[in-house]
Amino acid sequence: MNNTEKNKKLSEVIDITEIKRLIPHRYPFLFLDYVTSIDLGRSAQGIKNVSINEPFFQGHFPTEPIMPGVLIVESLAQTAAVLVAKTLNSIDSNMLVYFMSMNNTKFRKLVRPGDSLKLLVSVTQSRRNIWKFHGDAFVFDELVAEADFTAMMVEPDLKNVKP
Repeated sequence: MNNTEKNKKLSEVIDITEIKRLIPHRYPFLFLDYVTSIDLGRSAQGIKNVSINEPFFQGHFPTEPIMPGVLIVESLAQTAAVLVAKTLNSIDSNMLVYFMSMNNTKFRKLVRPGDSLKLLVSVTQSRRNIWKFHGDAFVFDELVAEADFTAMMVEPDLKNVKP
């Protein structure tokens, strides 16, 4: 992919059907509803609508449901994974995304059922299959979480998958 293609902004919304073609995550571990914009190789914005029907609310916490902070960061990471998959044009490739590190992670506000998380991720560095990102999560215009994280894109080892 040349620099002109890599720096292309996509204006169409990426819906859940295409997200599932770009990243391997599935229910109950898919924490991204759609992606509203992508600047290939640079940044993306996603949305996670938080519903009381999420399975984690059964235990976190039954009397005061709060989205776990690590799942907010996972939502950011899945948005970043869609960004990378679109940048590399790897639709239907079954590429896996492995977290390598999380730094400077802060949780600033509680996220509750009914909230809509706006997920903003930007590439801070990329080298071969290793990508570094900064992510911010907002509810309305309030920053609720932020993190710097590194991920690696790898092809699945289908030899070790058992039917």
